[in-house]
This record gives sequence, structure tokens and C-alpha cells, in this order.
Amino acid sequence: MAFGRFQDFLFGLVKRQRSLFFTGSEEASIAELLDKLMGTVGEVSGIVTARQLLDHYNELEDDQKLEFFQNLEQNFNANQAVVRLAFESYEQDPSSANLNKLSKATVPARNELLKRLNQTPGATHDLVAMRTDLLGMLNDHPGLGSVDEDFVRLFSSWFGRGFLVLQTINWSTSAAILERIIRYEAVHEIKDWDDLRSRIDPPNRRCFAYFHLALIDEPLIFVEVALLKDVPGSINSILEDEESEIIDSSEYNTAVFYSISNCQPGLKSISFGNFLIKQVVQELQSEFPSIKTFVTLSPLPGLQKWLNTESSDELPELGELKEQVNELPASEEAAEEHGDLIRKLAVNYLIQAKRGKFPADSVARFHLGNGASVHQLHTGADLSEKGLRQSRGAMVNYLYDLNNIETNHEHYATNGDIEFNDKLKSLLVKA
Repeated sequence: MAFGRFQDFLFGLVKRQRSLFFTGSEEASIAELLDKLMGTVGEVSGIVTARQLLDHYNELEDDQKLEFFQNLEQNFNANQAVVRLAFESYEQDPSSANLNKLSKATVPARNELLKRLNQTPGATHDLVAMRTDLLGMLNDHPGLGSVDEDFVRLFSSWFGRGFLVLQTINWSTSAAILERIIRYEAVHEIKDWDDLRSRIDPPNRRCFAYFHLALIDEPLIFVEVALLKDVPGSINSILEDEESEIIDSSEYNTAVFYSISNCQPGLKSISFGNFLIKQVVQELQSEFPSIKTFVTLSPLPGLQKWLNTESSDELPELGELKEQVNELPASEEAAEEHGDLIRKLAVNYLIQAKRGKFPADSVARFHLGNGASVHQLHTGADLSEKGLRQSRGAMVNYLYDLNNIETNHEHYATNGDIEFNDKLKSLLVKA
């Protein structure tokens, strides 16, 4: 509440000052505003200028936004002369003080610009949206990668764990937030308000989300949880469980993270999931001491794409396995009739398909990087159109064994080692 009142005060201050500074004057160009912001010394005038610049940016067309980012990339770098002098000083005297001067000298002026922009009320939301625009340009304009790196560096600091607030999402949560939960759900579509209620209102359902004080009513990431008596092998057993309310809470022994959705595209590469899952585990352990098993029920979103990709270094047997599955239609009937074949393929995909030393599958990278292990593989687990199209109906349980999380994480991060259930070893194709 106090933060909200302070924000209101700043909004009022900016509004009053803008009327004093800009009434009757011609609208400044965005380039002029950039120069003014970097040269201003007055705190209030800096806040007002930042607000005007962000408002100006939001009115730009796509080609004009590209010019804006190109300007940042070309004209807001580190000062070469200053860097050279700092390096020469360090070379002559490699002291901590000179090293610190050199480090500061190499920081692009863009960093300071973004910091100054963030002084004005509502700026964090605008800057996250600005990076969303930037991400959409990187494929065609890779030179803007340095600008993106500056956004990531600052966002990593601004959205650190200490600034995140965990909230339980339930039926009494504000309608504004619930609407965003429906819109941001990225794994299993929430069809309507009744569907949402079935996921957050029953006694064995929980939903947790991270928020940031600078993004009012905007979730950053959320996880949907089902409390069950056993590890599930199908998403329908969760989404269509109509008898959950009659189960006594003392019978719950398994918590299932069945959907994790990142909500802000502009915060891509800023890690929240690791913190979220670990904190949610603590919350659930406190509320339900009977729960000892923490697993996911996760899709394999990259499976079909991998199937369609040929690789010269693949083992012959694995290539044959891929051809066999590719010949099958992506249908419910095929998923059920050829479950053993699809299961074998999916296990090999998760453990053997790599991007560098890490798994090719994005969801696998996320959970294994958090210290989870591959627990069980299920076929016919997601027979939705999306589930069949992306992963032939297969889903996987990643196990969060609290005794082994840190060890698993270290082995994975260092060597790319994947921990998996011994029962899956017989399905692996070997040279």
C-alpha cells in the first residue's frame, strides 16, 4: 500500500511538472529527449524527461522503433578514449582501484540511459514491453544483441529474488489478476472462468505466482499444482478430476506441478522458475506434511521438431526408430496403439538429443537445470490437438527429490549429466 501511494505521488508530480516544462513548446524529438535525459542533472526534470521519452517511444511505428534501437547500439556505447586511459592506468598499476575504474569505463552508456528511464513511474512496465519489441527484431538485426545484453543485465538485477513476492492465486484474487492468469496460461489452455475455477478453487488445487512491486497486478510466472495420492500419468486425470474435493487432505502424498507459465515475453532469459518451485515446495510442505513426492507432469514440446530433423551423427538404430514413428499419424489412435514405440523414442529424445552438452528439449533444460531427474515417461498422456502435434501425446514426470536437487544440479551444470530412473535404461539406444 505504501508503495502504491508513493507511485501515485510520483505520477502526480510528473503530471504537474510536464505541464510546467512542456506546455506551449514544440514536441521534442526522441533523439533530443535522449540527449536531454543523459545530460540532465535535476532529479525532477530527469523523471519528467524519462516519462516523455517513454510516451514518445510508445507512439513510434515499427521501423521507427528499429531506428531507436540502432541509435542505442551505435551511439550509446562505452567511451573508447576513457576505456583506453583506464586500461593504460591498470596496465601500469594493476590495483583494485584501477581495475574498478576500468570496469566502470567499459560499461556502455546505454546502461545509464536505461537506469534513468526507469526513474519515472510505470517505467519498468514500459521497459519490459520495449525489450519485447527488441526481441522481435534480433533475428533480422543480430547487431542489436549488445543492446539486448544490456537489458538482460539490468533486468537480472531489478528482478532479483529479493524483489519478488509470492502470492497464492485463488477464487478471491482480484478479477484483473485472474483474467491475466487465463490469458498467460501457456501449457494447457484455460477455456473459460469455470475452467479456471476448477484449477484454483478445489481443496487439492493450488496456484502460486511471483509478482514484482513495479508491475502492479502483473504476474511474472505462475505454477499450477495438483495434490494427489499418486504420480499421475495423464493430464486428463488432473484437468478432469471432479471428485477431488471428497479426498481427505491427509491422504495427499504427491504434489504435481502440471503447468508453469512465464507471463512477460520481455523478461525472457530472466530466471524465476528455480526460485518459484523451491519456494512452492516449502509452502506445500508447511501446509501438507504428508506430501513427500514432488513431481511435474510436463510436455515434450520439441519432440516432433526433432523427429523432423535428420542428423549425420545419430546412431543407426535411433534413426530407424525416428523413421518408424514418423510414419505414424499424429493421432489418438496411433498414440494408444503404438505407445511402446513412442515411449522408447521419447526417452531417447530426452536423454540423448542434445543442444551442446544440454538437452535439446527446452522444458527438460528448465527442470533438469533446477536439479530434477527424469522419473517416468507416459504415452497417451496428452491427447489434445497440441499434445499430439508437439509430442505424439507423450508426457514426462520430472522428480524433485529434495535430498538430491543440489547434487543433480551440479552434475548437470558442470557436465550436462542427466539423472534418470533406472527403469528407463533398457529403452536407451546404444552404440
